[in-house]
Amino acid sequence: MDRKLLGAIAVVAAVVFGLFLFNLVSDEADEGTATDTILGATTTEADGSTTTSSQASTTTGGSDAGFPVTIDAPNGEVTIDAKPQRIVSISPTSTEVLFAVGAGTQVVAVDDRSNFPTNAPVTDLTGFTPNVEAIASYDPDVVFLSFDPGDVIAGLEALDIPVILHPTAVTIADAYEQWEQVGAATGNLSDAKDVVATTQASIATSIETLPDGADILTYYYELDPTFYSATSSTFVGELFALTGMSNIADPADLDGYGFPQLTAEYIIEQNPGLIYLADTRCCGQSIDTVAERPGWNTLDAVVNGAVVELDDDIASRWGPRIAELVDDIVLSILDLELVNA
Repeated sequence: MDRKLLGAIAVVAAVVFGLFLFNLVSDEADEGTATDTILGATTTEADGSTTTSSQASTTTGGSDAGFPVTIDAPNGEVTIDAKPQRIVSISPTSTEVLFAVGAGTQVVAVDDRSNFPTNAPVTDLTGFTPNVEAIASYDPDVVFLSFDPGDVIAGLEALDIPVILHPTAVTIADAYEQWEQVGAATGNLSDAKDVVATTQASIATSIETLPDGADILTYYYELDPTFYSATSSTFVGELFALTGMSNIADPADLDGYGFPQLTAEYIIEQNPGLIYLADTRCCGQSIDTVAERPGWNTLDAVVNGAVVELDDDIASRWGPRIAELVDDIVLSILDLELVNA
């Protein structure tokens, strides 16, 4: 579970959430006659002409299964010669995306934190200290990672195993782009685009239900019990920003890192109207534990029952279940409106 990288040790939380800079998606054009390299895509057509696009993806014909395909990933251009039949994921988010876009039957192994979906082939592979030999033992056609400790990518590439690095998304657009890259790399681009469109529509529908006045609300988002939080400049913060609420962590992020450590005194002084706990599984936090903190029982969020226990996994990942997170956020606002009516 990604939250294990975040919650138990606050420094690890900041490091994992601090992985940035992603690029866009790629898909194959006419089978055997066209090659797309995505992000500023230069496409060589069957007639030998070339076109260049600054868009995240281009399609010049052919099918989703058209290979070879080149993915412009954060770790560089990755070429996959044929539709992969043996995929290994060392990233819970990538695992969720793979299954969501229809590549589940191509996945032969996932890491020990990939607990969703329940039919994912969980192994003892670890994302904490990935081992090149252990990963290679599954004879993968492509490997997905969320970060690269200890030159794992170099080790796998030395064995001619393509690796796609998909770090923590910085923006919602980053997440969508990663999903489409997963689709392109696995021969499921059309399904990946459908997942993006469905997620966008679901989020938009949820946001449309918000009542007037939601923009005057304030909230505190808790990553762990030592009061690390996430500002509006982060991926999860951008999801919250869709509601118009104000994040009390924003003015406290003096260095602009995105994950400031607040203090109990600061939080009490800010008196947020809602509190979102993203440390329920990892750290056992709940409505009751928050109410028991010295001075917190008088906070508006506690008094009004507006302390929201989030699912750590959904809150810390950037897969299609972000639509569920937005639903939970919107529902909490609607519930608060009923309390204050």
